[in-house]
Amino acid sequence: MYQALYRKYRPQTFDDVVGQRAVTQTLKNQIATGRLGHAYLFTGSRGTGKTSSAKILAKAVNCLDPQDGNPCNRCAACQAIDSGSCMDVLEIDAASNNGVDNVRDLRDDAVYTPSQVKMRVYIIDEVHMLSISAFNALLKILEEPPKHLLFILATTELHKVPATILSRCQRFAFRRISAEEIAARLQYVAYHEGIDLDDSAARTLARLADGGMRDALSLLDQCASATSGELNAQTVCDCLGIAGIQGSAALLSRVADRDTKGALALFNRFYSEGKDLGALLDELACLTRDLLILKTAGDAGLPMLSGVADDRDAQTLAGRFSTGELARIMEELQTCAAGFVRSASRRMDAELCILKLCQPELSLDAQAMNSRLTRLEERLQRGDFPAPQPQPGTPVSGPAPARSEGPEAVPEPETEVPPEPPAEEVPLGFWTEVAAAVRKSLSPPASGFFSATDNAPVKGVYRDGQVVLQCTNSFTYQMVNKPEILSLVAQKAGAILNRQVGAAAVDLSSRPANNGPMERLLRFGRDHSEIINIKD
Repeated sequence: MYQALYRKYRPQTFDDVVGQRAVTQTLKNQIATGRLGHAYLFTGSRGTGKTSSAKILAKAVNCLDPQDGNPCNRCAACQAIDSGSCMDVLEIDAASNNGVDNVRDLRDDAVYTPSQVKMRVYIIDEVHMLSISAFNALLKILEEPPKHLLFILATTELHKVPATILSRCQRFAFRRISAEEIAARLQYVAYHEGIDLDDSAARTLARLADGGMRDALSLLDQCASATSGELNAQTVCDCLGIAGIQGSAALLSRVADRDTKGALALFNRFYSEGKDLGALLDELACLTRDLLILKTAGDAGLPMLSGVADDRDAQTLAGRFSTGELARIMEELQTCAAGFVRSASRRMDAELCILKLCQPELSLDAQAMNSRLTRLEERLQRGDFPAPQPQPGTPVSGPAPARSEGPEAVPEPETEVPPEPPAEEVPLGFWTEVAAAVRKSLSPPASGFFSATDNAPVKGVYRDGQVVLQCTNSFTYQMVNKPEILSLVAQKAGAILNRQVGAAAVDLSSRPANNGPMERLLRFGRDHSEIINIKD
């Protein structure tokens, strides 16, 4: 019967455990010196060797001929434990035996001395699944066990284990295995299994395993049957239903170009080929994360890359995005992937996500606005804006055109623009005196409009021989723009200036915006929209 690769190549000694040298060396020293603890707690992510190390420790403490802390795997005790026939070494799944009654039965059996080996060993896997009452029942025997008893607890969620349990155990943290170590182990397994494994395929499998050796071996086992020839990265992608590094980079490149049509067409091809949409978004998020690290950390971020793309290609692609854009893309991808759990149509959600990535102007939230601003700022710093194209009919500055054969054209005489006449001077506080005189001559409510304060609804300005009453709103304009009021204003102003003046009223709320800095900036944006919205 065929045996899965992760079971066939399970480590048999501490030296076979990959990527956990700090843990295995400590355990070997304890066994060699006889300074064993009575309870151990192995923590770490899945597939990092916790259960395998627990079984190796159970063999090592019972081995009849230990080799420098490692079990010999040849004596009767080691072979009985490997075959599962040893009744004194028990592996318990806490996920299905999590009640207080199960722990009570374990506690009652644990007091008996072992019958086949030197020590009775209990390996409790996924110990965080035990109930509170089960943990409480385990406390006493875990704190003061018999001399022949050894507990080895394993968990992937350390925060769910009570502090009373943690304080009674020696804790060993199993780290995630690096992609290089996983790829080397895969090459070792492929060599012994006769699998022609390409280096790119090994790196792809190591990246997808996310630090778990068991996941990597399971993926290799699945992909090995896809082809009888060389197993390369493309074969791995086709077998696992993922877009791969090149596909993810091509899609993100279209996002950088704001090529919505090309991005949707490429996504439709991936969908037609049966690519998993969740895996596609995950690959895009990993690539975006690498680009963001390269953008912010530079060369110092190279060791932190996940290996989703070549360093040189990633640096080139990172230069086409701003930091704000990458942060927005990552947030959009994570939001879309999180919504897949309750989504009625994953395809529509993914297409909408790609549409938002290519066209940030569709979203008016702060994140989208920040990404557009940072993109514009970086382009301004680089100075890669082209010169604006002249509008039709606009004279183009440059060298004069060549003269054609024939009589010389007589240039038209330039008309001089007469200088503007100097503004007529008015005494300081002119409008204050006029408003006070008008207010005394009028009765409410008309007199209330004439005030010398800054927030008055009417303000008078002397211009070109007349007093212009600037009204802040239409209602004030209707109340002031009356012949009797205008005549009164002209009369009072003429008396102050000693000359004949007129009066008129204007409604500022109906006039076009002024030529202030904000208006000039907005007009510049409208006139040069072809520059600001230009694609890289």
